[in-house]
Amino acid sequence: MNKKVSLKDIANHLGVSTALVSYVINNKDKKARVGVEMAERIRKAAIEFNYQPNLIAQSLKIGKTNTIGLIVADISNPFFSLIARIIEDEARKHGYVVIFGSSDESAEKSQLLIDVFLTRQVDAFIIAPTENTESQIRALQKRGVPVVLIDRYFPNMDADGVMINNFQAAYQAVEHLIKNGRQKIGMMAYDNELVHMHERVRGYKEALKDRGIRFKNSWLKKVSYQNIARDLATELKSLLQPKLQVDAFFFATNSLAVESLKVITKTGIRVPEDLAIISFDESDAFDLFYPPVTYVSQSVEDIGRQAVGLVLKRIADRNSKFSRVVVQTKLVIRSSSGKKLKQPS
Repeated sequence: MNKKVSLKDIANHLGVSTALVSYVINNKDKKARVGVEMAERIRKAAIEFNYQPNLIAQSLKIGKTNTIGLIVADISNPFFSLIARIIEDEARKHGYVVIFGSSDESAEKSQLLIDVFLTRQVDAFIIAPTENTESQIRALQKRGVPVVLIDRYFPNMDADGVMINNFQAAYQAVEHLIKNGRQKIGMMAYDNELVHMHERVRGYKEALKDRGIRFKNSWLKKVSYQNIARDLATELKSLLQPKLQVDAFFFATNSLAVESLKVITKTGIRVPEDLAIISFDESDAFDLFYPPVTYVSQSVEDIGRQAVGLVLKRIADRNSKFSRVVVQTKLVIRSSSGKKLKQPS
């Protein structure tokens, strides 16, 4: 096994002090008044020797690693992958590197990721928390580790966070369906205790109530994240076959919408003639379906930038007041939520 090259090795090779080499490698040669020719010789030797700095040792010396740990629910979900990219780009502007992983809506995996990131000495966390992880966030706060929550939050916890008004966004989407003549509106949601999901369901129910439509328990379907394909097909078909029992469907996430559209397409049900569709969040997979799908748009750019801003603020001042930023949503109206056609008399 090859011996790792040290600053001392380069110094001995050039016949100079280790301190001099350190100044140049850390780009402090001008401040230390190292000659241009000598600085060039040191940099050339470092390349020839394939010198790799000991980042862990450096981080221990200066007390930071300039890294941020990002934990999302599912990096394969376009919503989270876009946010991750924006956070990565925004953090880079401020000299930070982002390492990330997916919790897969598992509290156990979330803890494993937190532990791994802590061993990497990350300076802070940005987390889209899953169910039953409130204690994990509190533990980070107790250790004095800066943490910013995105997309989800815990109502009884003081923490920096960036989120949307889920109730209002869901209400607006369902209200749009009602204005287009839909009176029997179903909803597909995840079966969990996360506040953002509860708020979307609450917005759905309130929109029906305010428009004088009596909610039926059979209209609301909930599935588990771990068994989404199996559970969803069973729950959805109960409303679609043998007779269509709803005239519209609101999906609480894009992943639920994509899986549901696969089932709906196979049944031969026409969208929007027979069934109007609205999804929470966009998906590239929507391009494979016709007609174009109406969706609730969250500004991933704003969420990502605000999250980085909050985490940098927390790193700079651990004692500042917690901030909660609410990002606006927009209903992008496309053909799938069109008006219901009048039945011939």
